[in-house]
Amino acid sequence: MKKTKKTNAARILDELGIPYRLQTYPVDEEHLDAIHVAHEVGMLPEQTFKTLCVRGDKTGVLFAVIPGNGELDLKALARASGNKRCEMVHLKELLPLTGYIRGGCSPLGAKKEYPVYLDETCQLFDEIAISAGMRGMQIIAAPDGIAKATKAVLAALTME
Repeated sequence: MKKTKKTNAARILDELGIPYRLQTYPVDEEHLDAIHVAHEVGMLPEQTFKTLCVRGDKTGVLFAVIPGNGELDLKALARASGNKRCEMVHLKELLPLTGYIRGGCSPLGAKKEYPVYLDETCQLFDEIAISAGMRGMQIIAAPDGIAKATKAVLAALTME
């Protein structure tokens, strides 16, 4: 049996004693979206959370972690994070800022510890999936474990 390589995100959960499991899946470069990933790991899109890198006008870079089928409400994120406005970080900035590439961005284990805002709908599930910090691997854990590990603020972040 092939041993799964642990990512920095998984090591952080190990250090904190937070239970989780790693789920690998085949990477399709044409379909890096969270809905496709949800299908690949056998979870609902609303249970498979995507990490978006955002910049607030006052606080700087932060992560918004929202359901895979959701659309980020930038105004709601700005209110929750103490900013007047927020905007998505340009894709070319993602790797230099976080150490992650599109389709593999995790709220855990980035180059720098950025504030994390987790959509409150995570509480509807016993477990959720987030990126393990590389394409082709998800961390599946209880939402409260993810929130604890990321020091996340729970907030309503998706558009109605």
